Formats: sequence, structure tokens, C-alpha cells
Amino acid sequence: MNKEIISTSAAPAAIGPYSQAVKTGLVVFSSGQIGLDPATGELVSAEFEPQVRQAFRNLEAVAHAAGATLAQAVKFTLFLTDLSQFATVNRIMGEVVPQPYPARSTVGVASLPKGAAFEVEAIFVL
Repeated sequence: MNKEIISTSAAPAAIGPYSQAVKTGLVVFSSGQIGLDPATGELVSAEFEPQVRQAFRNLEAVAHAAGATLAQAVKFTLFLTDLSQFATVNRIMGEVVPQPYPARSTVGVASLPKGAAFEVEAIFVL
């Protein structure tokens, strides 16, 4: 299997032993992105909506580094520490991800790295 490690300074550096994404053939598997500012490594805000928007910007940066766009996502997995914010995520995702929408799973979790409230990961097909 041929695998290419994807890395970009336009998204936060990995905060553990993993890559921002891995490309194999025409498929790209991203690691989860939270609302970290790539320059500082800190959350952009304590508020939910700015974190979601930044997480999608970070994911988009990783996608671009792999030669993809959000339009090429075939599957998203969303992680929320507060599922009552589900409608907010739907609204933002509808703004930043073009139709037709990919498959998606949403998971409620107790906590995320760095105290984040939201995380998104994706699978892209080039």
C-alpha cells in the first residue's frame, strides 16, 4: 500500500502521535480538527460557533494540502460535547459544505482535546 502523509502549516500541528491526514490512492483520511488557531495552537474562542467555523477552516486547509476540497468529502464524523448545539453545526455545515452533502455521523462525547466543544474529521475521494 502506498500512503502519503499530508501536512500543512495552514492547519494546527498534530498534538500527538498522528498525521493531519493520510492519502492512499485517491482516498484521503483526515484526522480530527478542532477549533485551534494554527498560529498559536490555542482555541480561537471559548464559544461554540467560532470553534466550529475554525475546525472546518482547519479541515479545509488539510484537504487542500491533499489536493481536495470540502466538496470531495464523502463522509464526515462530527463530535460534540453538547448535542443541543446540533442545529448550529447543521447551519454552519450547510454554509461551508456544498451540496450534494456527504454521509455523516454525529457523536456526543464527554470531552475533546484542549477543552474543545467540537471536532470534525472526514474522508475525501479525489
